Amino acid sequence: KTDFINFINDQEWKSIEPVSSWFGPSSFLMSSMSALFQLSMWIRHGHGYLTENLGIPVWGSYAIFGLATLFSGLILGLVSEAFGTD
Repeated sequence: KTDFINFINDQEWKSIEPVSSWFGPSSFLMSSMSALFQLSMWIRHGHGYLTENLGIPVWGSYAIFGLATLFSGLILGLVSEAFGTD
């Protein structure tokens, strides 16, 4: 607490460079990181629902998410190939 008060009183904050816009909260990079974090939380909740509410074993939940990952990659690959240029 004392260090923070000294930081403010001594105006040490004026010597700190601002964060680059690349790392700002509204930048594309940080928005992407937020989306990945939200996806990981959705997967975690989905895993909990499958194992706790539906009674699927843990390995079954992993298999479901693994297959979903494989099929989504397959679909994205097919779509990108269909709309890609030669």
